[in-house]
Amino acid sequence: MQKPVLIILAGRAYPEISGAIGDYDDWIAAGLGDALPHIVVDAREQPELPHPSDLAGVVVSGSHAMVTDREDWSERLADWLKSSAEADLPILGICYGHQLLAHAFGGTVGNRQTGVEIGTRAIALTGQADDDELFKGLPAEFPAQLVHYQSVLGLPDGSTVLACSDEEAHQAFRIGKRAWGVQFHPEFSAEAMRGYIRQLRDRLEAPDALLDDVSDTAVARSILQRFSALCAVSRPKVG
Repeated sequence: MQKPVLIILAGRAYPEISGAIGDYDDWIAAGLGDALPHIVVDAREQPELPHPSDLAGVVVSGSHAMVTDREDWSERLADWLKSSAEADLPILGICYGHQLLAHAFGGTVGNRQTGVEIGTRAIALTGQADDDELFKGLPAEFPAQLVHYQSVLGLPDGSTVLACSDEEAHQAFRIGKRAWGVQFHPEFSAEAMRGYIRQLRDRLEAPDALLDDVSDTAVARSILQRFSALCAVSRPKVG
């Protein structure tokens, strides 16, 4: 029997969005594809998570929470992520999951000085991505969907920076061999991105311009399927 990929919910999308087009776990599952089975756990409601040896990999979703709030469920999840990464379980942290993975290994997470970054933005790969198991072969620059108020301000020691952007030094990083964080949202469709801009339009300087600039992000979205393929051939250690 194939081991599943665990999708960990760290939060949910706005009801106005999820009621129309689904939620984070739906979008992540669709992006991963059918190569492996998926199971979903909401980390805020279920403190006990599976042992890494029972999983093929894990994806941690975004959230409207803040890593710096250090909520109990979040700190427990950070500890689990650290031990799972040390057991070589493939991990993909998205947005909140990206920040929490950095925090789990001693990195620094904090508020963006310029406020929310939102919309379709250009992501540029670093030279280190050329040899990375997840990112190698992707175009040097590609568009991705973003919405976040906090960032990874300082990476853990020994991390590898894989992508950046005009406003973010750490759009993607890797810890060890198979633990990745991406600040952008590979699971977002253009419709999901527009939904977030509409929800936050009263806080944004030029929401109509942001809506006009939303575009498809097929390369960014392919990262989930690439991660699933990687999970299918990975073998985490039993500890």
